[in-house]
Amino acid sequence: MPRMLLKDASPEVYRGIIGTAGAIHEGPLDRTVQELIKLRASQLNGCAFCVDTHSRDARRNGEREERLHHLTVWRESPLYTGAERAALAYTETATRREPVTDEMWETLRKHFPDDREAGDLVGLVAIINALNLIGVPLHYHEQIRA
Repeated sequence: MPRMLLKDASPEVYRGIIGTAGAIHEGPLDRTVQELIKLRASQLNGCAFCVDTHSRDARRNGEREERLHHLTVWRESPLYTGAERAALAYTETATRREPVTDEMWETLRKHFPDDREAGDLVGLVAIINALNLIGVPLHYHEQIRA
């Protein structure tokens, strides 16, 4: 059993976070890119619950197993588009709290020129990292069903 479920302990905070995630989900950012971002950040953060959830969501949205298996080595894999690569590079850099270079930002904006889309991408990376920071210390992995 998890240490605490945020949705029960602090429903207003939980609704705020999930509401923001919902607004991004309904926005213009491609759903495949959204799932890749959530899954990759969760892998980097060691959030087993989130990896489980987002890999299942990606499959439901039609993601191929091969691409899910290659996600940890996306830089070496030929299976991702330029836009996906730009999103994954930004996700990894922001998740690791490293500086986003001008070159990386320019590449990201080349693939995501719409301000709302780019803003949703930046917001999604922040939200999934926040959710990972909830899930890991509260042991959400104990909810995973086989």
